[in-house]
Amino acid sequence: MAIIEAKKISKSFQKVEFNIRDPFHLQRTSKKAVKELDISIESGELIGFLGPNGAGKTTFLKIVSGIIHPTSGNAKVLGFTPWERDYKFLRQISLVMGQKNQLWWDLPAIDSFNLLREIYTIPQAQFKKNLDNMVDILDMHKIINHRLRSMSLGERMKCELTACFLHDPKVIFLDEPTIGLDVVTAQSIRKFIQQINVDKQCTIILTSHYMGDIEALCKRVVIINQGEKIYDGEFTSLINEYAPERIIKVDLTSMDDKRNFANIEYKKEMVDSFGLIRAKKDDVGRLAEQVFGKFEPDKISISEPDAEEVIAKIYNQQQK
Repeated sequence: MAIIEAKKISKSFQKVEFNIRDPFHLQRTSKKAVKELDISIESGELIGFLGPNGAGKTTFLKIVSGIIHPTSGNAKVLGFTPWERDYKFLRQISLVMGQKNQLWWDLPAIDSFNLLREIYTIPQAQFKKNLDNMVDILDMHKIINHRLRSMSLGERMKCELTACFLHDPKVIFLDEPTIGLDVVTAQSIRKFIQQINVDKQCTIILTSHYMGDIEALCKRVVIINQGEKIYDGEFTSLINEYAPERIIKVDLTSMDDKRNFANIEYKKEMVDSFGLIRAKKDDVGRLAEQVFGKFEPDKISISEPDAEEVIAKIYNQQQK
């Protein structure tokens, strides 16, 4: 069952500029941020939205979460039209924006959570159970009584995510939730998102510039470029379609290793003290036999191309 259904969603923004040469006529320009976007998302999916800056990801999230109206098109989320902002709809969704704080800056986190309990009329037992669960998963025991302004970026994001899930929303929109975070904090937040998606069976739309987020969390991805959808499907299929090759990497620590590598009959390159072979999947078996016959196994690794390379390749193809 589709829990989010968007059809032909478009959004244009008007820009008005003063023209000093013709002060009596304002210059008006229009930019289309989203162009006739169709998407259907099933209940319980954790789907990744990818795209460069200005692609239209955040604009689309704002439309389906009810913050802004589309210029044209229709959407249903949980059976509601989002921009009508029905209270029954708003009680079933959450939105977290990594670049904006939504909690009260000068209040301790626990006070903000209690305010949200009143706003969403969350039963006390449900509130305590959810809060205790979030605090344990995100290791927030030492910060829950601190004011938001005294916290680090990572601590504030943990509080934002906790607030997002207190009322058991069915649909969650996460816009760059790990932006600017250190590696350890980002990993803990990814683990939390993955666990909450499984435990609560909620539907999550995640936008991110970090491929690590998408690789770790999302089976399905949608790629948007210049407001248009250019890919919608499984992440693994994306890698196979746009990067049908494997990378064989060999640690070349001696001159003998370098000579042996030079004798391999395939297109290859040297990067620092490593030898790299980008091989088609059909050729990997034959090449692996050669490579393992010439080098110790602990010097060899076989991997897929980096996901960021794949996404960049797709963007470049679209711009041609």
